[in-house]
Amino acid sequence: MTRHTRTILPPDALDATDRAILNALQDGFPLTPRPYDDAGAALGITGADLIARLDRLRQIGAITRFGPFFDAAEMGGAFCLCAMAVPRDHFETVMTKVNAHPEVAHNYERTHALNMWFVLATATPDGIDRTARAIEDETGLKVMLFPKLEEYFIGFRVQA
Repeated sequence: MTRHTRTILPPDALDATDRAILNALQDGFPLTPRPYDDAGAALGITGADLIARLDRLRQIGAITRFGPFFDAAEMGGAFCLCAMAVPRDHFETVMTKVNAHPEVAHNYERTHALNMWFVLATATPDGIDRTARAIEDETGLKVMLFPKLEEYFIGFRVQA
């Protein structure tokens, strides 16, 4: 997992095809024997071109990942938003230790006293506390837990 910071892309970073890909794939991805070919065909490109463009979009930071989103809670597990106040001169070391845990879904740096934010996704609800305590033991820093109290589906969609 890499370090994510938010940067604004230059206006010419995305061409019309990149924007069409981002807009189309927010609505779903085909579950077929050749999904990239099928999704690409709907966009007028080959499956190989779609894969290359998705890789480029990830590399330039237009997307942070491409893949399914599983609801851990519906499968008997749990999600929890977490934050830490990490000394600036130890950020890389702490990030490496946090990211070494397979339960860490993603990790972002923020310009705030709580400058490291990540999500834990565990197979069981008690895995959240177990993983957070392990991170605290390894880093010597407090992991603040912000569990979901209520879920809202807002249908968030970004027009590229």
